[in-house]
Amino acid sequence: MLVACEESGDRLGAALMRALKRSTGGAVRFVGVGGHDMAVEGLSSLFLIDDLAIIGLGGIPRQLPTILRRIRDTAQAVVDLRPDVLVIIDSPEFTHRVARRVRAAAPLIPIVDYVSPSVWAWRPWRARSMLSYIDHVMALLPFEPRIYRQLGGPPCTYVGHPLVEQLDELRPNEKEARRRFATPPVVVVLPGSRSMEIRRLLATFGDAIALAQARYGPLEVVLPTLPHLADRVHEATKGWPLKPQIVVTADEKYAAFRVARAALAKSGTVTLELALSGVPMVAAYKTSLLEEAIVRLTFSIQTVILTNLVLGENVVPEFLQRACRPQPLAEGLLSLLGDTPERRRQIDAFARLDAIMEIGKHIPSESAAEIVLRLAAPELADRNKAVDPHSVPNAAQACLLGRADEVIK
Repeated sequence: MLVACEESGDRLGAALMRALKRSTGGAVRFVGVGGHDMAVEGLSSLFLIDDLAIIGLGGIPRQLPTILRRIRDTAQAVVDLRPDVLVIIDSPEFTHRVARRVRAAAPLIPIVDYVSPSVWAWRPWRARSMLSYIDHVMALLPFEPRIYRQLGGPPCTYVGHPLVEQLDELRPNEKEARRRFATPPVVVVLPGSRSMEIRRLLATFGDAIALAQARYGPLEVVLPTLPHLADRVHEATKGWPLKPQIVVTADEKYAAFRVARAALAKSGTVTLELALSGVPMVAAYKTSLLEEAIVRLTFSIQTVILTNLVLGENVVPEFLQRACRPQPLAEGLLSLLGDTPERRRQIDAFARLDAIMEIGKHIPSESAAEIVLRLAAPELADRNKAVDPHSVPNAAQACLLGRADEVIK
């Protein structure tokens, strides 16, 4: 059983499902909670994950009754089905509550946490508390196993970041690499994929691009967004003196990365995407005053930029809250458009990511599948062993016979 509540978790879950099917010769059945990608791989979701889409602290009270009901229903479904393993994927405020309920009611079900909570950034005591209800943590970031050992948490294995499986899409070929140094330079603008981020960042990013163009000269700006935000982004950029090319598919976004000379991006996973693509960047973010106060009181890290955390040094400049203004953003971007020390420092640092992230040593989804199988069905963990569907343990046999569909109904 897999439980994923957001699009990023849905993609992770789908890749894990594919790897599990390959590893078992198809002798595996899936139930749980997920989105479109997991449905394509054969998951019948207990409910639509759109019910759990919450942006910011302000949205929680309004949706709290729905969230609590979904937690109870999901945990009860796990207990009723008794799967061979439960895999919770990211979204710890939801999935960990499910896991705790399951462990209390059915303590023999192994529970795997795919994507560690940010115990290295805030609430580090969570690592030790997870010992009581998590059997194994599958980490996306290479430093996380060390953190769990230091904090006394459950066993943690670095399986690799899913972006590692997309390097062919992220990295330029010879022609695309040449375009990075052609005129006019391509600048990618990434204000985020959530409505609140668009509202808080897009106008500031637009003013920064206008200032940069006024000083540098012609720029070619590409602005990736999602289809459901496209109309809003088009409307919001009507007044820009430099009209961006707005793209809505992942293929178009990565095509822009492969030719971009620099980027202006909101903090988040996209900074690691850009770094793996070799695109120097300026990162920024704005949130509410309440959320800012909470972060300042509880966070124990010196940077919120994922690329900086993985590299172990603050290579990517970040402009947060009141520092997120057009002038400093434009100056930061201008420093990356020529052959400058700032640009070379980022490029040199990004070149170290392959070694740090162990790229080429293993495939993340397959490493994750091995751990899940080891807990769910040890006799299937050896990929070289021929798989007989009738050798699957009892709970999985029940799934294969259709009990999962009955539970969902």
